[in-house]
Amino acid sequence: MNLTKIAIVDDHKLFRQGLTQILSRSSDYEVVLEAASGRELLEKIDTHMPDVVLLDLYMDDMDGKEVSKILLEKYEQLKIIILSMTYSPELIFQMTKLGVHGYLPKDIDQTLLRDAINQVRTKGYYINDEIAKALRQGVQTGDKKFTKNKVSLTSINVDLTEREMDVLKLICQGLNTGQIADKLFISYRTVEGHRKNLLEKTGANNSVSLALFAVKHHLLTPVE
Repeated sequence: MNLTKIAIVDDHKLFRQGLTQILSRSSDYEVVLEAASGRELLEKIDTHMPDVVLLDLYMDDMDGKEVSKILLEKYEQLKIIILSMTYSPELIFQMTKLGVHGYLPKDIDQTLLRDAINQVRTKGYYINDEIAKALRQGVQTGDKKFTKNKVSLTSINVDLTEREMDVLKLICQGLNTGQIADKLFISYRTVEGHRKNLLEKTGANNSVSLALFAVKHHLLTPVE
């Protein structure tokens, strides 16, 4: 993997300096930009153009959610990892649905931080047990009726059948193959076939990344 250019955005100078020092110990990373606010990041990002932004969720002028929306619309290749003291399933699900590529607590071990940065560069996302749990809870707490978002499916060039959508919904709710088979009154082998098709069509490699793909691309939308 090539050198990863990183921007650190946090309104606490000591925290920014500490992260910079930690990441600078590795020749794999270069901190190209430190910003004390979202506004400062947006003013300077075109000059420095990082690969990954480590972004605080709560800042005075613009919060991480507002900054993320702007970055995701303007910079398609940029990866965003939220770093926050607030590590709740609701926020993790909300920010993942928005499109950020990772969500970490600020007290994370530096080895895990490097692992997360590497994964968003190579895979496009970072998932741990807490993020997987938040994705499942986020789907489960919505309306149990779901509809296929045809615009999103078309825009990302994914063609799923109605039955595959049924299976995807139940995977996102945390059901295993046997439970899905019972729920849909189909065989275990048929569910496995649908699951294999879903993995191939979406480029996911397991049930958790399938759930992440579905949430980020709004493939499962609660009916109002």
